[in-house]
Amino acid sequence: MKELKLKYGCNPNQKPASIFMKEGELPIKVLSGNPGYINLLDAFNSWQLVKELKEATNLAAATSFKHVSPTGAAVAVPLTKNLKKMYFVEGVDLSDIATAYIRARGSDRMSSYGDFVALSETCDEQTAKFLSHEVSDGIIAPSYTGAALEILKKKRKGNYVVIQMDINYMPEEIETKQVYGITFEQKRNDIKITKSIFNNIPTKNKTIPDNAKRDLIISLIILKYTQSNSVCYVKDGQAIGIGAGQQSRVHCTRLAGNKADIWFLRQNPKVMDLPFKPQIKRADRDNAIDVYISDDYMDILSDGQWENIFTEKPVILNQDEKKEWIQKLTGVALGSDAFFPFSDNIERAKKSGVSYIAQAGGSIRDDNVVEICDKYDMAMAFIGIRLFHH
Repeated sequence: MKELKLKYGCNPNQKPASIFMKEGELPIKVLSGNPGYINLLDAFNSWQLVKELKEATNLAAATSFKHVSPTGAAVAVPLTKNLKKMYFVEGVDLSDIATAYIRARGSDRMSSYGDFVALSETCDEQTAKFLSHEVSDGIIAPSYTGAALEILKKKRKGNYVVIQMDINYMPEEIETKQVYGITFEQKRNDIKITKSIFNNIPTKNKTIPDNAKRDLIISLIILKYTQSNSVCYVKDGQAIGIGAGQQSRVHCTRLAGNKADIWFLRQNPKVMDLPFKPQIKRADRDNAIDVYISDDYMDILSDGQWENIFTEKPVILNQDEKKEWIQKLTGVALGSDAFFPFSDNIERAKKSGVSYIAQAGGSIRDDNVVEICDKYDMAMAFIGIRLFHH
């Protein structure tokens, strides 16, 4: 297939729309559904992300994409007992690709609602079953087991988009796109993120253990496919907070840090033991958790409201308890797609348990940023690579 006609472009008024190859065949097969313009932008960006995560870590990888940026991404690091409870997969023996998917989807479940999924490995039946219960628009993977494909083809009454990617496809070195009728051309950003980039560590603490290097590599590969400016927090092989598309870098750091805090607050015993009614849907449960740990908790805990969600009225998780709990978060790796121009980014990162940082370096205020890292005994690497994505 050389060309695929689409219903419309980014918006219904943008017709006609299609994707096509100038030379050769499209590297995809549409196995189910009718992909749209944004679906395919998400599919091709997310596929590159999981492909590179797998190459860099040698672990199965998955990502959840929305509007051409990842909401979460992860590799197959086994889940702890606590995380299994948090992700509602207690007592389940997970395959590697299912583990990666559960982690990726669990990074930011609010943002993942209606996502596009990418897997680095064959989609197995277990992963398909998990995905069948989620609100999602589509998936791209190198292959599918027969049982998995049968499950996914039934999702959304047969309209769920299932795409098979040709793993041998290699894009041209030079890429082009048009804006306002003007053609832009550049070399593809095919730079490889490896452990070799962590040689320049200007902080007093120069120790970055292997698991932290892995997490920093994951954060940087995620940023390579995240709309800039962007910052990513990673813990134990998965993104826990992604700040994308902000004009101010500190706003990226705050947004991603707030998401990391929410991810960790969801592990608080009061949250883990919320007495949900058995008929509550996943999306409603996730929304209730988000509200419960926010400053607007009375929206669901007031009389006449909590009875619709819980079997009994939950006890409030107060500000002091939240602050105390978040202080327990440590060992987080943080990547930035460009240099940090001000030390306020480091101050904010510290509040969310960041111990390791990778950033481009090259700011006139590098010395000040290093000084604040030293204040908190953080190890920071200047990698000399900018990872803007637009």
